[in-house]
Amino acid sequence: MTTTKDRLHVLRNELRFLDKGGYCSPIQWRSPRIFEDSPTCPKDRWSACPRTDCLLLEFVPKQSLHEAIPCRHIPLNESKETLNTLYSTATNEEIQQTLREWLLKTIAGLEEITQTEMPWRGGKAV
Repeated sequence: MTTTKDRLHVLRNELRFLDKGGYCSPIQWRSPRIFEDSPTCPKDRWSACPRTDCLLLEFVPKQSLHEAIPCRHIPLNESKETLNTLYSTATNEEIQQTLREWLLKTIAGLEEITQTEMPWRGGKAV
């Protein structure tokens, strides 16, 4: 079972990877895929999603868990855009900006939860 602290750790690492340009360099013959080509993804490169210990599955709507690559179906904004939809409608820069906004919003929400779970920490998220 993952904790809020685990979720924060993974999402903060994903944000660092994004901010350091992790999705800017081509991988072999294609552009990097969000989540799939980052340290966040527990699967082997170019293999099927294992659907086991991936923390991102917690953000995938129930009806999309059966998809071949479930993390592409995480709603990233109020318009419910997902990586799956953005790959066909947005530029790489737009996708990265949408992801960054989602990460910041999700991290902030988890930090709020952490503060209410551990009030003795003086309001500081761990």
